[in-house]
Amino acid sequence: MLHVQELVKVYGGRRVVDTVSFALQPGTVTAFLGPNGAGKSTTLRMICGLTAPTSGSATIAGRRYGQWSNPAHVAGVLLDASAVHPGRTGRHHLRNAAKLMRLPVARVDQVLAEVGLTDAANRRIGKYSLGMRQRLGIAQALLTAPPMLILDEPINGLDPDGIRATRQLLRGYAARGGTVLLSSHVLSEVDQTADRVVMIGHGRVVADGPLQSFAGPARTLIRTTDPVRLGTALHQARLEARPDGPDGMSVAAPLRQVSDLAFGARVQVLELREEQQNLEELFFRLTGGGR
Repeated sequence: MLHVQELVKVYGGRRVVDTVSFALQPGTVTAFLGPNGAGKSTTLRMICGLTAPTSGSATIAGRRYGQWSNPAHVAGVLLDASAVHPGRTGRHHLRNAAKLMRLPVARVDQVLAEVGLTDAANRRIGKYSLGMRQRLGIAQALLTAPPMLILDEPINGLDPDGIRATRQLLRGYAARGGTVLLSSHVLSEVDQTADRVVMIGHGRVVADGPLQSFAGPARTLIRTTDPVRLGTALHQARLEARPDGPDGMSVAAPLRQVSDLAFGARVQVLELREEQQNLEELFFRLTGGGR
């Protein structure tokens, strides 16, 4: 459905996007992650034909987005929820969009209901909260019932109910065969929404794969009354450990092994639990958190 091949964008001699490649298939939700300045938005703009690449290509269903006679029927796009006239009502805005897309006006009320904006449809957009403008942008992306959605930070500004509703909407969309590419800073929500992660750092793809593949080997969190003695025992066993609070350690080993070492070292254990590497930890390790 979407093929991104070695996209490069150079600004002022600096590569802000550096040979980015990935391909997406129908029926999936892919999270496009990276810290601010990593090149996410520039990549999405190149995919949508709003920024010309220095080199490389991006095609949707075999053509560049701008080559389609009515691109909105190929991919619904939300890149900037604030790019709307504040004096228009939500319904008026969507009706204008529907006319440009050659759609029946009845479709407007359908998408307003899908995103939970029916009650606010006749309010001026300038009175909308950030979350409401986000939902309006998603509604516009859904107008043509396109086979693909491209959404930049679609849950930014949403309250918990709005986040859950958007998650359910996107999961349902993918279950019906749609393809979703979304960027997000809410990593905990990505864990519940995405099937796949493409992670970008300093303009380059640093990780790409199914969400489940990012669950790393087990680590054990242990808190004790004598972290110095426990640290010595872990060192002697050649186990990697890092501090976790004033009296805790995160150890790269199964819980049973750490428990046995603590017992052998005769230290009192205050807490002992196994944890998995999560997406947030991987994000900061691979991207440096934007540093």
